Amino acid sequence: MDGMKDARWLAAAMHSAFFLLVLASAVRFLTRHDGNPLAPWVIAFTGALVVAYGAGLFVDRHLAWLTVVLALWVVLVVLAPSFAWSAIPLLVTGLRTLPTGQALALVGVITALVVVSQNRLADGFDPNLTIVPIAIAVVTAAVITYMRRQAERLRESERRAGVLAERGRVSREIHDALAQGLSSQAMLLQAADQAWDRPELAREHLRAAERVGAANLSEARRLVQDLAPADLAGATVEEALRAVAGRAGVPVEVRVDGAEPPLPERVQSTLVRIAQGALANAREHAAAGHVVLTLTYLDDQVVLDVADDGRGFLEAAPSDGNRGHGLPAMRVRAQQLGGRLTVESAPGQGTVISAAIPLEAS
Repeated sequence: MDGMKDARWLAAAMHSAFFLLVLASAVRFLTRHDGNPLAPWVIAFTGALVVAYGAGLFVDRHLAWLTVVLALWVVLVVLAPSFAWSAIPLLVTGLRTLPTGQALALVGVITALVVVSQNRLADGFDPNLTIVPIAIAVVTAAVITYMRRQAERLRESERRAGVLAERGRVSREIHDALAQGLSSQAMLLQAADQAWDRPELAREHLRAAERVGAANLSEARRLVQDLAPADLAGATVEEALRAVAGRAGVPVEVRVDGAEPPLPERVQSTLVRIAQGALANAREHAAAGHVVLTLTYLDDQVVLDVADDGRGFLEAAPSDGNRGHGLPAMRVRAQQLGGRLTVESAPGQGTVISAAIPLEAS
């Protein structure tokens, strides 16, 4: 936003400078050349130049517009050399409008005309009137070219940063959705294999694995479409959380405190993804026998708590790769919405993962 404001200020300053320079040049010519037969032509071309340049304030400034403006300016410089200094805003316009090669060629032509016209005014060769316009043109061209290249580098850096951010986001989506669903399915299939001599129990595990596989397929399709949790399709956050809890592979008690306010999809998605990650940790790493998932709507924030009765861990101790990827991913999700994620755990005392998202993020 600030960049756009700066660009508008720069454009306003450049346009104002052009009109002031044209006005000053016209006044100088008329006061010093009273009765000159060229005066009507100078006035006519001055008016045409002002109108043509002013038209560029309301339409896209293409090459045709710049060509017309430059042609009128050249005629004026031939008729009245004092109009040469109006070239400075035209230099900047050309450097900003044309490709670098064409812009630098234009700088050379305009500079040559300015040098010739100023020496005509001096009635002879003046080194200062030759060197100063060239120096101004060189510095202006160098500054504009440098700014253009810096802008290109900035755009490239922003593009790369966007690509990296998107990769991180997709990685978190895959970890929180597909990878955890596949892990749950694998555990159910292992349980079915171990219970093969008890057909009813084995079939129960297989049916559960089939349900998880179907949910994972739906999640994969949604992931390809818009990276939003499939459980949220036409459902409230509470309904989505209950669906996630039903596939957790561990008994989960879902509690909701307060009425659900209107929440944007990104907040709903974040709550569901964090719940998926926390339940996966409880199942895969904590060996929990029971989990309580609580969603609380407060005046200024929504809080998701996932408490398990598993083995717990030392928070300061390095964790294995899976848990290490999951907790940072959950924390990043909360922070992206201005929230926070806290973890309370100790060996043998279970784990509580709490995510607080401000309703202002909504």
